[in-house]
Amino acid sequence: MSTCENLGGWKRTHYCGEVSSQEIGKEVTVMGWVRRARDHGGVIFIDLWDRTGIVQLVFNPESNPQIHKIAGSLRSEFVIAIKGKVRKRPEGTENPSITTGNLEVVVENIKILNEAKTPPLELDAERIGEDVRLRYRYLDLRRDKMQANLLLRHRVTQEVRNFLSSEGFLEVETPFLTRSTPEGARDYLVPSRLNPYSFYALPQSPQLFKQLLMIGGIDRYFQIVRCFRDEDLRKDRQPEFTQIDMELSFAEREDILNISEQLMKYIFEKILTVKIETPFQRITYHDALSKYGVDSPDTRFSLELKELTPIMKDSELKIFRQAIKKGGVVKGINVPSGSKLLSLKAREGLIEYVRQFGAGGLAWIEVRADSFHSPIVKYFEEDALKKLEKKMESKPGDLILIVADKEFIVNNALGNLRLKLADELNLIKGTPRFLFVWIIDFPLLEYSHEEEKWVALHHPFTSPKEEDIKYIDSEPEKVKSKAYDLVLNGCELGGGSIRINNRLLQEKVFKAIGIGKREAYQKFHFLLEALKYGAPPHGGIAFGLDRLIAIMSGSESIREVIAFPKTQKAVCLTTNAPSSVNEKQLEELHIKLDM
Repeated sequence: MSTCENLGGWKRTHYCGEVSSQEIGKEVTVMGWVRRARDHGGVIFIDLWDRTGIVQLVFNPESNPQIHKIAGSLRSEFVIAIKGKVRKRPEGTENPSITTGNLEVVVENIKILNEAKTPPLELDAERIGEDVRLRYRYLDLRRDKMQANLLLRHRVTQEVRNFLSSEGFLEVETPFLTRSTPEGARDYLVPSRLNPYSFYALPQSPQLFKQLLMIGGIDRYFQIVRCFRDEDLRKDRQPEFTQIDMELSFAEREDILNISEQLMKYIFEKILTVKIETPFQRITYHDALSKYGVDSPDTRFSLELKELTPIMKDSELKIFRQAIKKGGVVKGINVPSGSKLLSLKAREGLIEYVRQFGAGGLAWIEVRADSFHSPIVKYFEEDALKKLEKKMESKPGDLILIVADKEFIVNNALGNLRLKLADELNLIKGTPRFLFVWIIDFPLLEYSHEEEKWVALHHPFTSPKEEDIKYIDSEPEKVKSKAYDLVLNGCELGGGSIRINNRLLQEKVFKAIGIGKREAYQKFHFLLEALKYGAPPHGGIAFGLDRLIAIMSGSESIREVIAFPKTQKAVCLTTNAPSSVNEKQLEELHIKLDM
């Protein structure tokens, strides 16, 4: 037999992992990769792998010396095809860890379809450096975990389509080459050869197109769509990512929250056989920041932030007094049994940790049976300490952790600290595996100190609450929006809103964020024009598919559920993208590089 053959008319009859007891005594043809080879005193055993699993092959020198000789030349990841008869494994040699563990195939004929070099990574190893995995992603994809993640992703997308189609949604594709519009992140720009000195932008989302679809009478739209944002990356961000995008006409907030809950319930029960309780808990944006420090709270455990400013305002502790005097706040979290669980060295580590988020430090107070212990206790009256204990609902053995600073710094520092403590102290163990929560009643606008103006908290097409429209010009901080985010296990899974469907109101919101009529027409003329022609009330939501699959699969990063992801520097290690291009390409695009 020669190597690197084509199939020569051979047809695969079974996938490796699907050979079953029904085939015992029958001939099968299977094809795949050699995962490992073992020589047991002349008889050679080969584990043959494809994406369905492994089947054991047997090569006996007595029955077919020529075939046995070929088997002896096989190495890891050679691609082969074999014909052989299925039989039961001898008693005591079964392998219950694989689906074909009671069976084996006695090989009667073989084709070596392609040879392989020794792989630069061990496919069965649990720990492999991520750079190596991404450099050789086509090999990494053969690992069981990656196969399982991509299969899960496929099943989820299929079920999303099934559910939304059954609910009357139409799947409609929207353009990838569009115009640059402000949506909160930098655009990826694509120069146009046919329109010199002009650029397309890759869409950060299909936001404006799906609104145009509602104006076009599509009524219910969805799309599993690629989106592009040029922003700093982390474990739950990629420059290109996938959304489950949907929009509904003649809908109010409750309609969208309800259909979203039913979609999540359907997916988790269908794919993971996990029962999800509905309706989901709802928390206002204000309460989320106040109690958890972030607008995407993990509610599977407590450690809620408590407001301590009234108790601390008369404290002799200078750092507390100064923070309050400057308009800041004092907040704390109570760690049950923290006095024992967190050593002095561990507490010093927590102090350094909160400094990453701008906090000047972290104070701690041990609660004892009849006293309090801390370097700062001497600055407080006994009555203040008793009020502190009551406010924090502390018990002997607990540890109170306190931060004083500007409110957004305190929230950020303690919000991240509670997540760190939950991980280190294993507080999530025994809690619900998946816990959804809606965040509602967002402000419409937030003030950007960097830009020195009001900006849209979500995007400028989000509708304000009717009763707050009167405040847009005079007191914009009072305006609440009809926006909502869905949070799963502390991860922002999706967000959406009821949209503005009135041109005058849209122009009013544009004005509030510093976009005058001329600029608004220049950037959004097609939307403003469309709003003249009977735009129905409408709203929608988009869920991060990558984040959803990562949580469902228990993956640490969305890179684990994307076939060819990029690094935190937005580089594809497999293809070495981005790359330079030749002078001719640049000339055709009328681009000259300033090196």
